[in-house]
Amino acid sequence: MRNLSAVKVQHTLRDPAASRLQKYRDLVVGEPGWWPLLRYELICGLVGGMPGALGIWLRGKLYPRILGAVGRGVIFGRGLTLRHPRKIRLGDGVVIDDLCMLDAKGRSNDGITIEEGVFVGRNTVLVCKDGDIRLERGVNISYFCEIFSSNAVTVGTGTMIAAYCYLMSGGAYDYESPIPLAEQEEFASRGPLQIGPGCWLGAKVVVLDGAVIGTGAVIGAGAVVSRPIPARSVAVGVPARVIKSIAAPAAAGDRKGVCQTCGSA
Repeated sequence: MRNLSAVKVQHTLRDPAASRLQKYRDLVVGEPGWWPLLRYELICGLVGGMPGALGIWLRGKLYPRILGAVGRGVIFGRGLTLRHPRKIRLGDGVVIDDLCMLDAKGRSNDGITIEEGVFVGRNTVLVCKDGDIRLERGVNISYFCEIFSSNAVTVGTGTMIAAYCYLMSGGAYDYESPIPLAEQEEFASRGPLQIGPGCWLGAKVVVLDGAVIGTGAVIGAGAVVSRPIPARSVAVGVPARVIKSIAAPAAAGDRKGVCQTCGSA
């Protein structure tokens, strides 16, 4: 089934009756009133680009005032871009490296949820268009990755994503429509994008709309995932195809005669 989500922020941006300041507030802050805009500008302007330990300390103290929720021990890198920050929630021990973008934009979405212990590498982009993104506990995302959602993206506990990966949920244009692509405001989706816990995505992997990657799967570098990948399997190529299965780890009760310290028989 096709799931359509529309983003109405663009209407305000094209509204000739709206001032440039109103358009900026709607695009970036996403809250009515001028105090949220002033608070956002003061905090981001004063400490957003500040280098060194002082900058990290001040961002840790001040960014919780503009975000939806921030746990203990969160580290904010330098030069972050935050959009609709009240819909961004971070758990304990999250690290957001330098020059990342967290964009929770939308009218009716929940936004971005990052659970405890997640690392988001430098220049990575998490962007919503009325969709949701959830990174579960201990996810590790390397540099220059992008996660886009106009539906829903979930990355399971402990999954590792190498550099230059792209994950997309929704955002497909209707190329058969008489409406020009650049003027379309609704995006077709085949459903939520789900990556199970304990997966490993190699460098430059692309995961397309509606794909499901099962628990513990490994996706080889450069693969394009356009269909479901079973749990505990290895997939490579364009489009990605399964080339082998990974043996399930032995249960504790099945490891008779094995040293519990070093694993040897």
